[in-house]
Amino acid sequence: MRVADKQRRTAIGFEEGRTTRAGWFNDLTRSRFAGPVTEHNRVLARSVSPETLAVHAGTYEDPLTGSVGTPIFQTSTFLLDDASYAAFSDGAMRDVPIYTRYGNPSQWAVQEKIAALEGGTSALVTSSGMSAIASTVYALTNAGSHIISAYDVYGGTYNLLHEDMPSAGREVTFVDPTDLDAIRAAMRPETQLLLFETLTNPLLKAPPIREIAELAREHKALLVVDNTFLTPLNMQPLKLGADVVVHSATKYLSGHSDLTAGAVVGKRKFLDRIWAQALRFGGTLEPLGCFLLERGLKTLALRVQRQNENAREIAKYLAAHRQIAQVHHPELGGAQYAGLERDSYAGFGGMVSFEVRGGDDAALAFMRNLKVPYVATSLGGVESLVSMPGNTSHSSLTARQCALIGIRPGLVRYSAGIENIHDLVRDLEDALDALDGGGPR
Repeated sequence: MRVADKQRRTAIGFEEGRTTRAGWFNDLTRSRFAGPVTEHNRVLARSVSPETLAVHAGTYEDPLTGSVGTPIFQTSTFLLDDASYAAFSDGAMRDVPIYTRYGNPSQWAVQEKIAALEGGTSALVTSSGMSAIASTVYALTNAGSHIISAYDVYGGTYNLLHEDMPSAGREVTFVDPTDLDAIRAAMRPETQLLLFETLTNPLLKAPPIREIAELAREHKALLVVDNTFLTPLNMQPLKLGADVVVHSATKYLSGHSDLTAGAVVGKRKFLDRIWAQALRFGGTLEPLGCFLLERGLKTLALRVQRQNENAREIAKYLAAHRQIAQVHHPELGGAQYAGLERDSYAGFGGMVSFEVRGGDDAALAFMRNLKVPYVATSLGGVESLVSMPGNTSHSSLTARQCALIGIRPGLVRYSAGIENIHDLVRDLEDALDALDGGGPR
């Protein structure tokens, strides 16, 4: 290796000899590093508090400038040298900077932060939540396999499973995610993957993740959990037995409604397969997006704490209002949450779903009356957002499908931001009182 090449590799943390020649991918002696990370990324023990991990884990401490923030490696490609060629021949392109679609130090920094927060060994960031989900599902299943998921997963996930999987040779069974007996009955010898959400979208059902993980393990299937609604601050599915966790990082992880991104976390052996699939799909998160995501993650703990509190108070207020027919939120309890594994949760997130009496017309009028939240799709940002799943995220479902899930006319989904709770409640009160027959009980 030329001296200049070696200095460059050393400067970004890839010294000559760091990777040894590997065998075939299915060789049991093949070693896999955690990460990928360089010697200049801050790698903290997973036992460190999430507040500290959110700030410090993964940060690239630049050896040339001493920058305390990860630089933006805004480049599509890197100089080739002996280490690069060795990575190609060894199948280790994920660990060496070659081409940004394969990997970039900006990606590695934020991936290590997310992996640390979820308690995983490896992570991947992608260009959207759906690219993370699609890459994961395709990577961990093959033609002739069977997948189990929920009726009321996110609309994009449902469409992927319902529309694309059959043509790709995968069969899918949809069940009530809170009914363990139904999940057990759906299992087949060819079942390879179970895909559930920590809280369902939009009705906030709470699947028993620990028990589902045990069931998947009994049947030698993998469990993938979408943790978008709760974030690793409220639940760590890997610790409950899940194999892989996915996120729409567009939401709480970035937290400022200025980025579209996805994330996948798990063991390196799974992430290498998902990374390879993401390469083929082309769902790379570019360096500036990585910077925005890493910066947003530093305040995750503070934001989630406030959003947990705001959603809880909003749910309590709405449950007592005569214009509201039903409120969906775990904090309220009730038959829907009778089997809730409360020790699995540190909080219940910033989402509240509720049904306005009078159906969709009344719900639309209510949203027009609101002054603080933006009427917009998406969720998890610092600003409160409100929308109706029936005409946004779940608009592709038929009336029969909506009824089966439990999406009834007048359903509104409220994403609580970090605003003052008194302002949010007062705004809700004014908007509801403006409806005919409004007012508190």
